[in-house]
Amino acid sequence: MNEVEENIENVRTRRKEREGIVVSTAMQKTCVVAVIERVRHPRYKKIVQQTKKLYVHDEANDANIGDKVKVVETRPLSKSKHWRLVEIVERAR
Repeated sequence: MNEVEENIENVRTRRKEREGIVVSTAMQKTCVVAVIERVRHPRYKKIVQQTKKLYVHDEANDANIGDKVKVVETRPLSKSKHWRLVEIVERAR
């Protein structure tokens, strides 16, 4: 492979990873994960927290509400589901 093909391959395999907490498991093979991001406010420069809800594909229905999980970006699996469950980092007590 030449350099261009190697660069394309590296870009294609890089996927976003996030950690969050499961907030819903009401659907089959899907859970909702809340991911907290800390971002700097554009005008006031204060660090603020933003919560995003991600729809995650959970093939085995392993995750429960309150679990801390790691998810990775994947191809679109449905209208709103673009993430896949990688592992359960910590179980809820």
